[in-house]
Amino acid sequence: MKSMKACFMGLGYIGLPTAIIAAKHGINVTGVDVNPDVVAKTNAGQLHIIEPGLGDLLKEVVAGGSLRAVSKPEVCDAYFMVVPTPFKGNHEPDTSFVEAATRAVIPVLKEGDLYVIESTSPVGTTEAMAEIIYAERPDLKGKIYIAYCPERVLPGNVIYELVHNDRVIGGIDEASTKKAIEFYSQFVKGTLHPTNARTAEMCKLTENSSRDVQIAFANELSLICDRAGINVWELIELANKHPRVNILRPGCGVGGHCIAVDPYFLTADFPKESKLIATARAINNYKADWCAEKVVNAMLRFELDNHRKPTVAMMGVAFKPDIDDLRESPAKYIITKVMQSCNNGDILVVEPNVEKHNVFKLTPYEEAYEKADIVVFLTAHTPFKSLPWRDDKVILDFCGIFKK
Repeated sequence: MKSMKACFMGLGYIGLPTAIIAAKHGINVTGVDVNPDVVAKTNAGQLHIIEPGLGDLLKEVVAGGSLRAVSKPEVCDAYFMVVPTPFKGNHEPDTSFVEAATRAVIPVLKEGDLYVIESTSPVGTTEAMAEIIYAERPDLKGKIYIAYCPERVLPGNVIYELVHNDRVIGGIDEASTKKAIEFYSQFVKGTLHPTNARTAEMCKLTENSSRDVQIAFANELSLICDRAGINVWELIELANKHPRVNILRPGCGVGGHCIAVDPYFLTADFPKESKLIATARAINNYKADWCAEKVVNAMLRFELDNHRKPTVAMMGVAFKPDIDDLRESPAKYIITKVMQSCNNGDILVVEPNVEKHNVFKLTPYEEAYEKADIVVFLTAHTPFKSLPWRDDKVILDFCGIFKK
């Protein structure tokens, strides 16, 4: 297996780290991306995302010749679809990227090859892609291995989790499951759990929907506590003293490429059966609107009391602490909504993990904190926790920096 060639379709937040880890473990890896800048940077050993420790590994595997990036797939022995699966229209899953990546590799597939989808996908996607492959290449039916293996990594800890986390692997048949397990066993030290493709697809959606429901409970508690005049952070800490209670931390909503998206894959396909999941999504979406309204109201009150427009620091744009990932970020949504809703203030946008943004002008966090009349904490980045509490400022802490 270690002499095999593997092709990763997509060099984003999951595809690139997985390609690097595979290359580090002796697999000859070709990474494919439609973005020429990503291809160029990868071949130059330059990381285009923020992930601790990954930059050094990238330089190592590129210098050693075990990883190179190209714009089109080449003949390999295994192909991995690691492309986005966003939603479209009324939160309906969009599998067009998976299909496009699949169609791109069809001409180079050969007997004995392994084809795996890692992208989060609606139930039945792997079987649908198999039908597309066989429709164009009937000669391959029963002669290649097709499986689904979702990623389970936490941004900021990807290197460790790609190796040590358990993986669920489901093939369209037992032979495909076994073949995929053989591949992942080369670099995964966690347990590889065999199942079928549909169950593996459903497992990924279940994991993230479960998280979304748990976060929704915490966010709903924060709304209740605000109305009741109770410190939600203290409440949750006390409630978690119960041996069978583990309430998560509330925030300004839910973002990212998984938790904010995956539940819609279930509500779209199973609308009558997914009532709780749909409600949790609605709560987490509403929390962002609630936060934006709080900010706008604080700005209006400040202007009324001080007879001038306030300077407002919006602290954090990423969807979670200490990363540069802005996908589906509730913080980004809140900032945009505040800017659109209220023109009576100077908005300073802060994101210490991003050098520049194509919409927001970014301000260093210490400078913004000093200048601001109103400080809005949206993402609990580590540098923010070093800032002192200031009684001379209006502080809206939606992510528990001060837990006040």
